[in-house]
Amino acid sequence: MWMISFMILPLLAVVYIAWHVWVLLPLSALWKSLIIAVGIGCFLLLFASVARKFDALPLSVAQVAYEVGTSSIIVMLYLVMLFLVLDLGRLVHLVPKSLLYNNWQSALAIFVLIFGIFLYGNLHYYNKVRVPLELKSSKPLPKEYRIVMLSDLHLGYHNPRKELARWVDMINQEKPDFILIAGDIIDGSMRPLLEEKMAEEFHRLQAPVYACLGNHEYYAGNPEAQQFYKDAGIRLLIDEAAVVDSAIVIIGRDDRTNMRRQPVKDLMTSLHSPLYTIILDHQPYNLDRTEAVGVDFQLSGHTHRGQVWPISWITDRIYECSWGSHQRGSTQYYVSSGLGIWGGKYRIGTQSEYVVATLR
Repeated sequence: MWMISFMILPLLAVVYIAWHVWVLLPLSALWKSLIIAVGIGCFLLLFASVARKFDALPLSVAQVAYEVGTSSIIVMLYLVMLFLVLDLGRLVHLVPKSLLYNNWQSALAIFVLIFGIFLYGNLHYYNKVRVPLELKSSKPLPKEYRIVMLSDLHLGYHNPRKELARWVDMINQEKPDFILIAGDIIDGSMRPLLEEKMAEEFHRLQAPVYACLGNHEYYAGNPEAQQFYKDAGIRLLIDEAAVVDSAIVIIGRDDRTNMRRQPVKDLMTSLHSPLYTIILDHQPYNLDRTEAVGVDFQLSGHTHRGQVWPISWITDRIYECSWGSHQRGSTQYYVSSGLGIWGGKYRIGTQSEYVVATLR
């Protein structure tokens, strides 16, 4: 049922937009058909991306095809919303019919508006927001810790090694004691990571890195993803724990894609109770369970907070916490909207971020 909706709704949107473009542009039938065909072609690239059809293309071509295909679904969303507003305005006689039929001025205004929105969204994506976070421990610590926290890097065709290098420099400037990554380091295809040798870039990080798996590591192929983590020098925790300075325990959960992953209560042992406990769990579901077993802090990602408005409204309804700081009893949470992004590089009403936490 979900897959049927995934296919039908975008197709209905394509038909709705195509009809509006047809009646709006004062051009010949040939030119209208060509413009609509180009738009549909861009949209079909989205399905080619999901089906991993770009791996056989030259890397530079695959990168452009990925960007165009995944951007098309977001552009389509905003065109549908805009045309719906105009149609509703026409129904209540606030928008004259002539505004939507054979009108160059309207066509130009719509183009400028959509272009402006997505130019802003693209620039806003590249602005990585530094989020300070205070963590207080009632348990003894040998010193104050600085921790850089990330999620959802989505390295691949659209976030290449050059972008990763910029992020590594940004993280090193913080001089963290250790780094936490809450899954989805990989976007979908291993090909661009291997071809650009991105694992080498992680070795420039000047602090230990601990991470858990995300759902996209499973999409990329779990064995290959795990090998990439190993090559990158990242300590991957899959339903296991690592101890830092005999004072902090970091537990990485397997992603909930694996229905047989261990329950969180089984990962907490009597050995962990005297230590400050951090759980990395990519998808922020069932927050009550980490509270119930006495976890001190949980880092999650996955939601991207919808990436663009108004999808952020949907994620805010789905999750108890879809973004930001949260508190349940004595357990603190942070759900990151992600440093990278899936698909087109646009942040509209949300932000790309990294967290710099001070643990006292």
